[in-house]
Amino acid sequence: MKSIKITDVSQIKNELNKYRKGKKLEIRQFNQTARLAWLGKVTMMPLDPEDPEARSYLIYIDFPEGLSAQILNIDEDLVGRIFILDAEQSAFMAEIVEQGVRERAALYEDLNRRDFYFDKFYRPGPAEEEASS
Repeated sequence: MKSIKITDVSQIKNELNKYRKGKKLEIRQFNQTARLAWLGKVTMMPLDPEDPEARSYLIYIDFPEGLSAQILNIDEDLVGRIFILDAEQSAFMAEIVEQGVRERAALYEDLNRRDFYFDKFYRPGPAEEEASS
């Protein structure tokens, strides 16, 4: 953990401002986090909800489960941690979370409407194919 020497009030303010702005993830880390965000494994919360100027977010990156844990290559030092993400990357990450929710919901809706039995057991005969043409 980083220690801050308390000798100057302006130094403390500068350190706090650094934390309030957040940090950018490296490209590799951002891509891995974005994959998990699409899957719904990222939780985001404004760093300071009462301060309209603070646009950075706290993000928690949860561990992937099931098949995604077997397939995705995610750095171990990335998951299970909380980061303060800067405003720009936070906005992009929020868009990815929203996109993942919409696309996963669409997959479930399609699955709910799909008629597996009809697809597997109904084969139109030659007369039916000609009639539909």
